[in-house]
Amino acid sequence: MAFLQEPERQPFLRVPAVTAGLIFVLIIAHVARTMAPVALSDEIISNYALFPARYSHAFLVAHNAAPQSLWDRAIPFIGYVFLHANYTHLFVNCVWLLPFGAIVARRFGAATFLLFFFVCGVFAAATHLLANWGSTNFVIGASGAIAGVMGACFRIIAPINAPDLQSFAQAVSGQVRFQGPLAPIFSVRILIWSAVWLVINLVAGTAGLGGPPTAGPQLIAWQAHMGGYLAGLILAGPFDALGRALRPAIPNPSA
Repeated sequence: MAFLQEPERQPFLRVPAVTAGLIFVLIIAHVARTMAPVALSDEIISNYALFPARYSHAFLVAHNAAPQSLWDRAIPFIGYVFLHANYTHLFVNCVWLLPFGAIVARRFGAATFLLFFFVCGVFAAATHLLANWGSTNFVIGASGAIAGVMGACFRIIAPINAPDLQSFAQAVSGQVRFQGPLAPIFSVRILIWSAVWLVINLVAGTAGLGGPPTAGPQLIAWQAHMGGYLAGLILAGPFDALGRALRPAIPNPSA
């Protein structure tokens, strides 16, 4: 009888393949580096982490170091995203990428989402480089790119009437897909959410959480977070249009 049948259960998370795949690659990259011999692991950090000092002519001259090739200086803008200091660092980034990445990937499509993710990562790296010119503290981690994904996600979910945890969870699980216009950057909700997010990062930086006083990795590169977030906020519109052009529109089941 119908009333004796258990109701169909909707999975809490139905993650798009591109989001799950990106998380998987981040995990594999970290596991591979940590399992490699120490010398090889250090070489990977040296070649692919973002060292602001490697771009400073004054620093190179002072240390009698030859400038690297254009390729060697360009690759860290992407390579640093795949490097993490430890499993806690990796876990936190993956936890943030999972929900926000799921919403943005569904909206943009797989190819556009990946391009957007790495473009935000490049802007995050460039912001950190300009703010820390000549520093020997290197930056690693996907958080700058993820911050850009958060910015895009805010513009996707802000237009709904009553954004709350339930509606956010429905968007993450794919039960609701927002296909209407993105929220304007200068809308009240976006301005408030952005102000809160940027203040949190600013406090983290001024409180001394941006990195160690001596040479080493910056686990909370707050300037990179801010640069990536602002890039995501601004570029969400063009990438949304690109995603729509590359794939057919998806009906909104909530309509």
